[in-house]
This record gives sequence, structure tokens and C-alpha cells, in this order.
Amino acid sequence: MSVRDEFDEWAESGRDRGMEDRHWHTAKHALARMPVEDGDTVLDLGCGSGYAGRALRDTKDAGRIYGLDGSPEMARNAADYTDDSQVGFVVGDFDSLPFADDSIDHVWSMEAFYYAADPHQTLEEIARILSPGGTFYCAVNYYEENVHSHEWQDNISIEMTRWDRDQYRAAFRDAGLYVAEQDHVPDREITIPDADAFPTDDWDSREAMVERYREFGTLLTVGVSP
Repeated sequence: MSVRDEFDEWAESGRDRGMEDRHWHTAKHALARMPVEDGDTVLDLGCGSGYAGRALRDTKDAGRIYGLDGSPEMARNAADYTDDSQVGFVVGDFDSLPFADDSIDHVWSMEAFYYAADPHQTLEEIARILSPGGTFYCAVNYYEENVHSHEWQDNISIEMTRWDRDQYRAAFRDAGLYVAEQDHVPDREITIPDADAFPTDDWDSREAMVERYREFGTLLTVGVSP
């Protein structure tokens, strides 16, 4: 199944809203760090329901927001959820972004980058469209150090890229982006029961759940265009 078909099904079944609810726990903290100034143009890469673009308009006074997704149904839903003429949604390919050179001030991507068919090409495309000093905020929960995420591949037909922290940094640099920062954004909103409640249907131990959400959380890598 293609990325488009997979996520068209998700959008049609309403899973896009569920993704938004789960991702917001850490996304809001990463979004707050973005150095978006009044009037800046932002690309939300793999926009899903479009929540990140709406948040940037509400909290950062961003200018034009573009949400790009490989799924027509995701883009259609995002447009239906959004009542803002400065936010638009397009269907596109991560490996061939439909934007001119140096035309985007910031790129945001949450839980989407690892779906790219060729992540190195995607990074080169991001570097191409970013204006000098522009940033790429790449947030993922599926990565090598987070052992609790490895089984996700078994539940989806799309081949995902599972890099470790060093591989993200090296790939950013290879694409011509400086790595400004890289750290873990913990999920402090997921309720973790007391130890005597374990094992649960999903967790063998409280320690494993704490590690997943409080220690590993979301890996955020920030690249800057020279």
C-alpha cells in the first residue's frame, strides 16, 4: 500500500484527529521554540489534520502557512478544519517539494519525516526551499533509541526510516543544514499509573512506560539553513 492510500484510509476513518490529540502533548512545546517572526512563511510537512499550522497562526503571528501532505484526504480534512485564509493545504511529494528556492522561512514536521521514500532527498529539498537562516524542526517518536517504538513498523504497510540521533545529525549536515540543537521533548501529559497497576494490556512495567514517555518522548532535531 502507498503512503497516499494508507493515510487516505486514516483520514476517512477519523484517525487524523486522534493523531493530533496524541502528538500535541509534545508538539506544542517544540512549536513554541520555533523562531517564527511576524509574517514568516512556514511549511508544515506531513501536515495531517493541520493543527500545527493553526497553532502557529494563533501563537506566533506567522504569515502564510502551507500544509503539505501526501494524502489527498488528509489535506481535504485539514482544509475543512481550518478557517483562515492565510493557511492553505496542498497534496505533494516529500521528495519534490512544490516551492521555489529560498521561499520558506521555516519547515515543521511532526511524526511524518520517516515516511519519506528517500529521506536524504527530502532533506536536500528542505535545504533548497529554506531561506538563509531558515529552520527545520523535525520531531519524531519513531527512532532507534526509542525501543518502544520499533514495533510500529509491524502495524503499517509503509516502510519507515528508523534513524538514531547521530544519523539524523549526519543526514542534516550532508544536506547542507547546520544542526542547531537536538534533544528529547518528554510527554508529561500521559497518565502513568502506580507500579501496582502493572502489567497492563500495553506495558509490562511502570519503568518501561516512564522510559517511553518521560525519558525518550519526542526526538527533536533542529537544522538551520546557512
